Amino acid sequence: MILDYTDYRYYIRPGKTDLRKGVNGLSLIIQNTMQSDPFSRSLFLFCNGQRKLLKIVYWDRNGFCLWQKRLEKNKFPWPETEDDAREIKFEELKMLLDGIDFFKAHKQLHYSRI
Repeated sequence: MILDYTDYRYYIRPGKTDLRKGVNGLSLIIQNTMQSDPFSRSLFLFCNGQRKLLKIVYWDRNGFCLWQKRLEKNKFPWPETEDDAREIKFEELKMLLDGIDFFKAHKQLHYSRI
């Protein structure tokens, strides 16, 4: 099965999340804490405190999907605060799943004077 989620939006829940929760519990976090619509064309990413387990929740036409990845070695790069978290792009999602820490990449500088 080949899935194409390039036209979706991707949202990260910063900090640690209790990943004993399933679709219902994570959907409540999406709706109440993240102030987002769990039925939108979006993927919502959650990570546990040890940063070794990642879950993605999304609505797929007629039901929720829950995707999980557990690392046997190393950790996921993950933002700790709301300031660090943001909507990410599809390319950044692929980097995140590969362990590339784009959160600490060089930021664009904006100057107004010399």
